[in-house]
Amino acid sequence: MRPVKTVLALGVAALAAAGGIMTPAAAAPSATDSGGKAMTWTLLADGPGGTVQVGGGALSNPYQGDTSTTTALPVLCLKIDGRAAPAGITPDFYAGWARGAVAATRPIRGTRLTSRAVADGVCANTFGPGWRMAEFHDGRYGPNLESSGGWSYWAYGDVPAGTRFWTAINDQPANPWD
Repeated sequence: MRPVKTVLALGVAALAAAGGIMTPAAAAPSATDSGGKAMTWTLLADGPGGTVQVGGGALSNPYQGDTSTTTALPVLCLKIDGRAAPAGITPDFYAGWARGAVAATRPIRGTRLTSRAVADGVCANTFGPGWRMAEFHDGRYGPNLESSGGWSYWAYGDVPAGTRFWTAINDQPANPWD
């Protein structure tokens, strides 16, 4: 007669083989399995009244990622608090208004950002409640800022020049956790 642990292990293995369950490794490939690259953004411009424009720039690849996830970079964080755009900024599809503030964390290896929740937690733990990882489509434009754009946006804040930042994208596999 086999010990109970052996019987249970064999049963679990049989279910997995039959497709009844998936192991965590099979359920979600790691970033290194999917090419090991993620999208990054940078500071594009300083604007009026303490605003900055952040976006991908020429180096960004929002479709497949542009930077190895083994690289340590700051996470671009955003807190949306409903701030109005200052005079001098006219939001459009390619340079929207984020309705809040951006900030950058200390550098962290992309491989440590294993999910959107983990990345959001890095921002909240660094800057406080309401902060989360910035996302490609956070820029808003149009009447009452009801439309979502992409590629860059304006926000209040101060982020370092000449640095790339991990930034999320919700409709492409170019995140550190993809």
